[in-house]
Amino acid sequence: MTAAADRYFEDFAKGEVFPLAGITVTESQIIDFALRFDPQPFHLDREAAARSPMGGLVASGFHTLALSFRLFIDRGLFRACSIGGAGLADVRWIRPIRPGDTLGGRVTVIDTRPIPDARDRGIGRFLFEMFNQDEEPVLSYVGSVVLRRRPAAQEVAG
Repeated sequence: MTAAADRYFEDFAKGEVFPLAGITVTESQIIDFALRFDPQPFHLDREAAARSPMGGLVASGFHTLALSFRLFIDRGLFRACSIGGAGLADVRWIRPIRPGDTLGGRVTVIDTRPIPDARDRGIGRFLFEMFNQDEEPVLSYVGSVVLRRRPAAQEVAG
């Protein structure tokens, strides 16, 4: 049995907006992520970063992207329905993230469409937009996710 708050493919409406909670990015988080996944000097070393075109330590764009998705997952909206990602498009790293920046954002449902040969699932496309503490855009992208249909809807669609 599922909780009343569980969402499925049919429950996401075009234009629906989900605000994301804020998170403050620390220097140690930036360096830790970079050491593991994006070991470039402007993500790892304060002095090298100061001499770079970035003018100081900045978070990896992939770190920012991962944080945005984590904030969305933490909302619990995909708990019952996510089958997995189907792709990313139009990724834009607009402004660098620096230690101490606080990120927030929103996710907007662009559209949903059934998968013709799979009655039990569909695809949702979502616009992710992230902003810093000054409400300046820092990241945007479109994420496509395969979503499980509500069990009763599968029977009706068949």
